[in-house]
Amino acid sequence: MYRPQIYVNLPVEDLDRSVRFFTALGFRFDPRFTDENATAMIIGEDSFVMLLVKPFFQTFTRKPLCGPDHTGAIIALSQPDRAAVDAIVARALAAGGSAPNAPVDHGFMYQHGFEDPDGHLWEVMYMDMTAFPAE
Repeated sequence: MYRPQIYVNLPVEDLDRSVRFFTALGFRFDPRFTDENATAMIIGEDSFVMLLVKPFFQTFTRKPLCGPDHTGAIIALSQPDRAAVDAIVARALAAGGSAPNAPVDHGFMYQHGFEDPDGHLWEVMYMDMTAFPAE
């Protein structure tokens, strides 16, 4: 059975800096899709983030790139529990990222996030669907 994959493409200023940052968060990279212009960061079995240096990223669009003072997207990343949410945010902060917001606890969902060195926003969350409010 066919399982679709998702590839999110993000422009980065310095590919080596981005690889160091996300390696510190525990992510791995696929060397088959890595060169001086890009790398494939493995999120899961069927999900990847392509980190592309800005000039290479720009070859895929005629639209101008958002700068660090603009939000083009927020990448949401699930974790297996609340502790894992806090752990990845802590690693992001230790690796040079920032936390633009305080954690939020909705009862069934816990979320926190970080901003990477290129200004991309990552929303890290844990959801317990068994605790989801009934209608």
